[in-house]
Amino acid sequence: MMSLPAFAAIKRDLNAVMLRDPATKNRLEAALCSSGFHALVMYRLFHFFYAHRYFLVARLLSALTRFLTGIEIHPGATIGSGVFIDHGSGVVIGETAEVGNNVIIYQGVTLGGTGKDKGKRHPTIEDDVMISSGAKVLGPFTVGRGAKIGAGSIVLGEVPPGATVVGVPGRVVRIAGRRINEELNQSLPDPVEEEITTLTERVAALESRLSEVQADLAKK
Repeated sequence: MMSLPAFAAIKRDLNAVMLRDPATKNRLEAALCSSGFHALVMYRLFHFFYAHRYFLVARLLSALTRFLTGIEIHPGATIGSGVFIDHGSGVVIGETAEVGNNVIIYQGVTLGGTGKDKGKRHPTIEDDVMISSGAKVLGPFTVGRGAKIGAGSIVLGEVPPGATVVGVPGRVVRIAGRRINEELNQSLPDPVEEEITTLTERVAALESRLSEVQADLAKK
């Protein structure tokens, strides 16, 4: 049922488990015990159905995979080969997400959208990217080749190739191993800081207006 390229991708996914998981002793153990590998095998199957417009079958198999592995991959997502999902519980990969080759994804990672827009709304993850535990990559932008996303980071915008991103919201702290100047504008907004600034300005305006009203009342 699956094409030969799909079987080749499964083989590379199994090789990735052996290469990247020091707790796995042999290929049989990897094939039988790696939930991330199981999720990717099932993805190759239900993505085939999705590509041939058997949408309900694809979604049912996706739901079954989530129940069995704790990993939710939408059938419409595009995933390359040699991908390693380690301790995959809580991993979510959205419908229009694109994941390249040799990507490492740890538990609790979300490749999601930021709203109900149609079309491309999930991130594109290029080859050789590592996304650490609990990271959320949200929106239709690209994470460049070889980038690293720190644990718990929330990434809302473009990530250059070879960059390291950490924090909430995510900020680039290194590119190709070189530390980035802290004064460099990162173009990733801090929504909490913006909200506090807006509230502070509003309170100041209200206090100014109150002072004016009190002054007018005193004159009367």
